[in-house]
Amino acid sequence: MKRFVIALTVALLSLSSVAAVSGQGRFTIEEMMKVRRVADPRVSPDGKWIAFTIGDVNFDGNRVVNQIYVTSIVGGSEIKRLTSGTASSSAPRWSPGGKKIAFVTGSQIWVMDSDGDDKQQITKISTGAGGPVWSPDGKWIAFTSDVYPDCKDDDCNKRKDEAAEASKVKAHITERLLFKHWDEWRDVKRTHLFVVASNGGLARAITSGDFDSPPYAAASGVDFAFSPDGKEIAFIRNPDKVEAISTNSDIYVVPVNGGTPRNITIRNKGYDASPAYTRDGKSILYRSQMTAGFEADRWRLMNYNRATGASTEIPRAFDQQVDEFALSPDGNSVYFTAGERGRHPIFKVALSGGPVEKIIGDVYAGGLQVAPDETLVFSSSSIAAPPEIYRGNGGSVIQLTKINKELIEGHNLKAAEEMEWTGALGKKIHGFVVKPTDFDAGRKYPLAVLIHGGPQSAWNDSWSYRWNPQMFANAGYIVFMPNPRGSTGYGQQFVNEISGDWGGKVYTDLMNGVAEVVRRNKFIDKNRIGAAGASYGGYMINWIEGHNNDPRAHFKVLVNHDGVYNLTSMYGATEELWFTDWEFKGTPWTNKAMYERWSPHNFVRNFKTPMLVVHGELDYRVPIGEGLQVFTALQRMNVPSKLLIFPDEGHWVLKPQNSQLWHHTVLGWLDKYLK
Repeated sequence: MKRFVIALTVALLSLSSVAAVSGQGRFTIEEMMKVRRVADPRVSPDGKWIAFTIGDVNFDGNRVVNQIYVTSIVGGSEIKRLTSGTASSSAPRWSPGGKKIAFVTGSQIWVMDSDGDDKQQITKISTGAGGPVWSPDGKWIAFTSDVYPDCKDDDCNKRKDEAAEASKVKAHITERLLFKHWDEWRDVKRTHLFVVASNGGLARAITSGDFDSPPYAAASGVDFAFSPDGKEIAFIRNPDKVEAISTNSDIYVVPVNGGTPRNITIRNKGYDASPAYTRDGKSILYRSQMTAGFEADRWRLMNYNRATGASTEIPRAFDQQVDEFALSPDGNSVYFTAGERGRHPIFKVALSGGPVEKIIGDVYAGGLQVAPDETLVFSSSSIAAPPEIYRGNGGSVIQLTKINKELIEGHNLKAAEEMEWTGALGKKIHGFVVKPTDFDAGRKYPLAVLIHGGPQSAWNDSWSYRWNPQMFANAGYIVFMPNPRGSTGYGQQFVNEISGDWGGKVYTDLMNGVAEVVRRNKFIDKNRIGAAGASYGGYMINWIEGHNNDPRAHFKVLVNHDGVYNLTSMYGATEELWFTDWEFKGTPWTNKAMYERWSPHNFVRNFKTPMLVVHGELDYRVPIGEGLQVFTALQRMNVPSKLLIFPDEGHWVLKPQNSQLWHHTVLGWLDKYLK
């Protein structure tokens, strides 16, 4: 134990020394931690102001602290900070009249004047409160809290929490599946919906019972909304008995004053989420997936007619995944975002249906808002620039904030370059290439291939605080980010083609891409190629480990973060079983052949490539046993390998000091074999 403590101390001191040197000139992890994290823009009801958050890394505190700011929608004015202190403040939400802003701090709902004055705590619920939503008349605020389902009041919840905290026994007992999720145990409490008077008082439960609302697996943000007259509230829950094998979240409506909730999407067995009433109150818009059990099915924009009970899809011929949406001021159109070839444009469609119009194309839009004059407000970023707030409509887009201008301009980060090649069965595949800031075409560079997770996800031309390609490029690598089969933004059929084929056509897509990027670019040294990936990307790293025999492109080193290794053991320990049921067309005992065919652990005899294995002990999606198993196999096969375990992280490395260690360890491992 002493040896471990001394070794860790020396390692951290070494990192500090590296940080002091590497922070000069290059864009390192230390420099990225200086980036201020702009997010969550919210337009005031009069369309004049935008509230938003900025997160700053508190390295010593090992966390990110968010505060709320406000700026003019016309731009050029001073940005005013509304909250302060050591605790984060988040989720700014304007009151209907625009005079107040609700927000969350200290796990409670607060309200302040629009200029930041007169802060008042609204909720005092012992289990905490989040996700504030104002009623249209401004009298109520809806929110969620994690409570004991058998408790009738907050005193009961408080007593149970205090008893659990005081008890020496920390055991978990359960009689159902989905008893844990991502990085937390969910065996006791449930998420319920509440309302409280906007001037404070006793919170009243809207939902009750042994279920989550919203279900944390389906939640896409704040999945509840008031009707325009304030008399009804829509929310989502999963009515199925075995939640772990079901994606059947439905939309329910219930009177705000109490009553029996009514399921309005009972006929659909896939996800239904994001309910929002139209301005005239005649319809409820929502996002929906048609296929039961398939979490990567196409998200459709739906219109539920409250009078007839019928639901219809609005943009019928749209083949991408509808993400955020917002109504136009006149209520006749819907603006929405959707992934498309690595970007996130803003689209528009008539509420009655018809053709989809792309309004703003070359952006990665998030936090979409529509002002009363139909100005669109959103955040956007790229691989070369972190998020800032923008406004626009049509061809005019204006950047309103420049929070990180000086920091980013000082590093002259290279924009991503697009690339296309031919994958399996002649399919065109798309991806990105990122070069170092000081790129010189006359030099030879090692290649770092980054493989995204999901697998139904994508590399986008957007900023990230994890797996940021600039970290690799500015450490001296050419970075290749392929979007093979399974990637989103290329149509639903492209997404579908990875299910049941995890190491098949997608592997060909990847290897053809690697071979092609090397062939086209003489500045890439074909003898110095490494690959890294997380989650499904980690699975593919494990698959490559057993199949690293392509004569066109040989990997000299690999990095596997929280990757799937043994499909059978993964099935028995993960939480969202609908995922494995769909991806491998059954269970290990009903479709053993498929689990065996695509499981990397069956190819250990071919393991030869040095690998770094990284895992979080709190990862309940891809449990830590997956990382331990592959490391054991590598060691037994005498393959050079290193294991990095984070006892306080889940599927992602989120704490700043852990992130620093992750980056130095990963880049150090790649450098050892490629430089």
